[in-house]
Amino acid sequence: MGRLLHLSDLHFGRERPELLDPLVQLCTDLCPDITVISGDLTQRARTGQFASVAALIARLPGAVLSIPGNHDVPLYNPLARLLTPFRAFRRAIGDQLEPMLETDDLRVVGMNTADPFAWQRGVIRPAALDLACQRLRSALPGQLRVVALHHPLVQPPRSGKTTMRGASAATTALAQAGADVVLCGHLHLWAVAPYAVEEGGRRMLCVQAGTTLSTRLRGEENDLNLIEHVGSDVRITRYATQTDTPGFAPEQVTVFHQHDTAAGWRHNDPNFA
Repeated sequence: MGRLLHLSDLHFGRERPELLDPLVQLCTDLCPDITVISGDLTQRARTGQFASVAALIARLPGAVLSIPGNHDVPLYNPLARLLTPFRAFRRAIGDQLEPMLETDDLRVVGMNTADPFAWQRGVIRPAALDLACQRLRSALPGQLRVVALHHPLVQPPRSGKTTMRGASAATTALAQAGADVVLCGHLHLWAVAPYAVEEGGRRMLCVQAGTTLSTRLRGEENDLNLIEHVGSDVRITRYATQTDTPGFAPEQVTVFHQHDTAAGWRHNDPNFA
């Protein structure tokens, strides 16, 4: 079984400090093979905020893959934003903006969609897409092929946000390259569903986390996802904060099955073996 933990939109600088210890304890209890943080680690890309993120990552068990979000680029320092937009991220989190981690059961490919020239809207860079597709195609048999990016490939109508540049073409390319699951954040809204650009096209499983730690809630609780991969099945458990305790508890379980990899995912029976 491959176990993947999906956090997003921590927004250190506007985080809920009372959730830090419960988050670390939950991560320790769940013991994931890989933890993904899909962008917006900080609120304003300041050195102290990145230091707080690094301290949290050091407390998490196992391997951690982090990618930048739009909030991880300086907003109020135009010179740094244009010339060295990811310097603070590189110094505190890691030099790789598009890292990859893998186990026998998982291959996780990170993509940097943060665009220093457009504050909210993301961008798919051709070179990044080519690299991601190469990594997906070279995955080992039996590995769940996961792509992690900050901005969603598709925007729900209620988000009020603009779809990032290159999203439609990237969705087709990633699906053709064999991507099974796409992890994202940005909207502070939770969602999970199979998705294909074209009718009858291969359906990737798009998994969106809300915000794991931020006070910037949009009508939903702080949350994170546990993704478990066994054979042709994937079970996604959403853990969310509760009103009576400052911690996370399982709230919703969704199971998907991929019997035909050429067709992609469909909903499965909730009884997961």
